[in-house]
Amino acid sequence: MLETTSVGSFPKPDYLQKARTAFAAGKLPYAQLHELELQATRETIRLQEDLGIDILVHGEMERGDMTTYFAEKLIGMGISDLVRSYGNRYYRKPIVAGELQRPQPMTVEMFKYAQSLTSRPVKGMLTGPYTMCDWSFNTHYETRREVVLAFARLLHEEVRDLEAAGAKYIQIDEPAISTRPEELEIAIEAMGIVTQGINAMTISHICYGDFKSIYPRLLDLPVDQLDLEFANSGYSNLDVFRKPKFTKRIAFGVLDIHSHRIESVDEIVAGIRKGLEVFDPELMWIDPDCGLKTRTTAESEAKLRNMVEAVEVVKAGHGLK
Repeated sequence: MLETTSVGSFPKPDYLQKARTAFAAGKLPYAQLHELELQATRETIRLQEDLGIDILVHGEMERGDMTTYFAEKLIGMGISDLVRSYGNRYYRKPIVAGELQRPQPMTVEMFKYAQSLTSRPVKGMLTGPYTMCDWSFNTHYETRREVVLAFARLLHEEVRDLEAAGAKYIQIDEPAISTRPEELEIAIEAMGIVTQGINAMTISHICYGDFKSIYPRLLDLPVDQLDLEFANSGYSNLDVFRKPKFTKRIAFGVLDIHSHRIESVDEIVAGIRKGLEVFDPELMWIDPDCGLKTRTTAESEAKLRNMVEAVEVVKAGHGLK
């Protein structure tokens, strides 16, 4: 009950950021960059173990952006110039320019490496078909549904390969789902393709959207657990999930990853207790609202440390183990 985890990304250390810049400029060979990605992954796994987190993530040290990373590995895709995402953050938006094909697994190698470093479970991690479509330009397929389902078929292969590699938990991120409620049916159909026949526990992370517009239909998304943000809204969006009762497993976000402020243990305890008024403790995990890559390493460690301590306080108070 109340197991702790993280959503996916961790901040990249300075040495890796510099190496990625040098590689992009043609001044560093890929072999050297990859060794530094492995080093940063080792540090990320060790940090989570030291903090006492239950279900680990590998930190996504080899990824620049959650869509571009996959676009660069798929046949039929190109990359645009810089596009603004939010604030002063930019990314290179993928382009679906031809028939989508997956020549080889995209995430299995790093998952296997990260899992080899620890006896604790590490989540497999990929971006979902609806978000891959929504965050890409399409110049090939006639409809958005065709694009989404094409991604879904490829990502099913990836999920199947992750499960074969030993992944017990596989997270398919879909942050774009709540931005277009009118297309929720397409997202549900696509996720059904991705997770069909998979025995690993499947998770979908959805953040910073209008949950009210897609609940309770969201419960029909064919995954075992939904990972949702709550801290950023001051837990005001909890009311959405009171009726009808939430029936899936829930990863409950208690850290605002867009804030430099370090939430106190007492503050996180209060947030978890608010969640327990709505969700059953045996169905709850505790984690940050979203990936931690926008925070510093020191901020991430402090936030997670307080989160783990807060969970122990709540468990003790509720007689949970």
